[in-house]
Amino acid sequence: MLPQPGPAALAADDIEILSLPLWAWQVAFAVAGVVALVLLARTIWHPTTRTLRWWALGNVVVNAGIAVTGATVRVTSSGLGCSEWPRCTEDSFVPVDTGHTAWQAAIEFGNRTLTFLVLAVGVIVLVAVLRMRPRRRDLTALAVAIPLGVMGQAVVGGITVWSGLHPASVAAHFLLSMVVVVLTIAFYVRCREPQGDLRPTVGPAARLLATALVPLGFVLLIAGTVVTGTGPHGGDIDAPRWGFDMVMVARTHSLLAWATSLGAVAMAVMTRKGPSVARRQSLLLIAAIAAQGTIGYVQYFTGLPEWLVVLHVLGSAVVWIAILRLYFATAERVAPDGEAQKQDTARLDEATAKA
Repeated sequence: MLPQPGPAALAADDIEILSLPLWAWQVAFAVAGVVALVLLARTIWHPTTRTLRWWALGNVVVNAGIAVTGATVRVTSSGLGCSEWPRCTEDSFVPVDTGHTAWQAAIEFGNRTLTFLVLAVGVIVLVAVLRMRPRRRDLTALAVAIPLGVMGQAVVGGITVWSGLHPASVAAHFLLSMVVVVLTIAFYVRCREPQGDLRPTVGPAARLLATALVPLGFVLLIAGTVVTGTGPHGGDIDAPRWGFDMVMVARTHSLLAWATSLGAVAMAVMTRKGPSVARRQSLLLIAAIAAQGTIGYVQYFTGLPEWLVVLHVLGSAVVWIAILRLYFATAERVAPDGEAQKQDTARLDEATAKA
């Protein structure tokens, strides 16, 4: 169980640390995080392949992570801890006199401030890509799309607040985050590959199955949001709920999960003598689904405890990332002979510069 705030906490400025309200510390930590990212970004003003890969990985982590913090908002009934958007209340951008408990206002406000951290990482990656020489159009397109997706996700978050946390808008908020994760994974993979033609690394059947797992995985995510919109954790005590039969939607979600599991097992069998990358990603997907399935069944039989809901959302993001990584592992881009020589020379020059 997550800690429940006491009834005496009426506003976010009731909680003070060193004579400052909690929201002030949240703002300070958010600003410090953005400043730290800007300072680190100086190292990619002259980007290398290695530094770009690390920032690309960070892009994946923060965009998946904010979906998990959003789940914390929901299970603590903090979704209307800031009842307005882009302001927190009608009169303030920070949580003062919100009408909710201090912890609820702080949790919702903290999740909002994390958006600036996620956006900062996306902008830093974009700056790095624009500084690359020669500049790659494929990476530039993805690097532009990612911060735009983050800003779009923030707007959907505002719509979610305006709708009183309607389950459809809550679902759209989460699903858009997962779409942005697709872009971040694509960028991470592409910045590790040269420009060139796409060449499958597995047979046609395995490539087709890996491709089919992507829409199946997204439908699995959608079904999960339907379960969420029907269940008890709506983000606020007065949030509307869907009137579906909980057992029916949970079983539908479970059947989709089993279908995804069978697809992952089939991929492991089909790639057992193939390239190690695809085989390894198949096994990682099986492990992720097994862990997520265990969490899901424990949730079902224990009445959806709050901390398991947060863990389940984390598992959803991990499974989705594993599906995408498996898909990208079934093909690779190969540079033309002349371009490959240029890239080898560039890597040699980079290694020499480091030495």
